[in-house]
Amino acid sequence: MKYVVLIHSNMQPWGHPTIDFTEVGRAIPADERAAMGKEFDELLAELSASGELVSGLALDAPSTARTYRWEGKRPVSTDGPYAESKEQLAGFFVLDCATRARAEELAAKFAGPGDIIELRPEMEF
Repeated sequence: MKYVVLIHSNMQPWGHPTIDFTEVGRAIPADERAAMGKEFDELLAELSASGELVSGLALDAPSTARTYRWEGKRPVSTDGPYAESKEQLAGFFVLDCATRARAEELAAKFAGPGDIIELRPEMEF
């Protein structure tokens, strides 16, 4: 079963890795942030080797987004995401896990300082 790990963050300024651009992340000493980054790189290598990591992307700043909404009888586009939240979607990873429990175990490892992680299963048609 495929799961998406969505990373929501309120980075100021926008950048990746998110730990370097959140208030709580910048408060962590540089050597600890480097160790956390190394652990995350090792996690991604492990998931890639096991075949559980399908893909992942870091997303550009929300200000670069276009939003499409249906108005009347056609779609209309506008600048920006206009989300009702401080946190914006910063990136995502797609995992292919045998069980939901395994996906939940892995999603917890994606949580970083200043981020909110959402785990959502793929909808099967």
